[in-house]
Amino acid sequence: MTFVEKLADEQKAVIIGEIGQNHDGSLGLAHAYIDALADAGADAIKFQTHIAAAETTLDDQFRVKFSYQDETRYDYWRRMEFTEPQWAELKRHADERHIAFLSTPFSAAAVDLLKRTGVEAWKIGSGDTVEDTILQPILKTGKPLIVSSGMSSWSELDAAVARLTDASASFCLLQCTSKYPTPMTDVGINVMPEMRERYGCRVGLSDHSGSLSPSLSAIARGYSLIEVHATFDKRMFGPDVVASLTIEDIARLVRFAGDQRIMDANPVDKDKMANELCQQKQLFGRSLAPVRDLPQGHVLTEGDLTLKKPGGGLPWSDRGEFIGRALARDVLTNRLLKIEDIT
Repeated sequence: MTFVEKLADEQKAVIIGEIGQNHDGSLGLAHAYIDALADAGADAIKFQTHIAAAETTLDDQFRVKFSYQDETRYDYWRRMEFTEPQWAELKRHADERHIAFLSTPFSAAAVDLLKRTGVEAWKIGSGDTVEDTILQPILKTGKPLIVSSGMSSWSELDAAVARLTDASASFCLLQCTSKYPTPMTDVGINVMPEMRERYGCRVGLSDHSGSLSPSLSAIARGYSLIEVHATFDKRMFGPDVVASLTIEDIARLVRFAGDQRIMDANPVDKDKMANELCQQKQLFGRSLAPVRDLPQGHVLTEGDLTLKKPGGGLPWSDRGEFIGRALARDVLTNRLLKIEDIT
């Protein structure tokens, strides 16, 4: 099944590992993330395609001044650039590892580059949900869109969805909060049912909390399109690391999504299951047994009896039938009481 087919089928979990700036401008590290996320079982790896001259100006300010080597944010975006042949090589590597290649364009020039490189679907970042210069050329490709809503109000989302619908675009929406990291109080799991009801499309979660909890919660609620930032280690450098999951966490997320699908597809009939477990039930059950060794002729009292494993012997509910009756033979505390032990 192709990535696009999975995206269209809400019964299929789709886990996207977002690299963002976690490669820190290193092409080798970008390739390493492809291998790591493929090994973790992710469905797609997502980069960001920045072309500084087409995207920003020297007036662009750092959200947080983290860089030791970039004088300006413009310099930082230039350092995050890859050449077109390098993007093509990343795409080829992803194809070899059978993981879908995605990248968010941040300019019309980046859209053109990615069209030539080849992406299976388009990811629209939260800052460009209503941005025509990026959205217009993307819509012309006819490929599906995954749209983040991290900075959008309901009215802005209404307008964006109307635009997508008018263009007959295939699209999914991601609940997202553009805080890095996102505190648990701001994740917005509650928004997802309303988003699905309001727009009638597949809805998922783009999470920046740096914790597994929001993604697990979303999947358990039936929202299995998940995008999370990926990092090799929480001690690595970069602005996105604090909002990222480790590769090991993403592997756990993939396993959870698979397990959840299996559980959802196999509802349990409680009575049928109890019947299948009748032997187990007997093994773990309990039956009447003497609390101590008792001699032949002893008249049973309720204090003489207890319950011990296994089941299948005389049940506790029948003890009244034996109180006041004499033992036909000696009974031992390490054996169950039997009907032939009683006169």
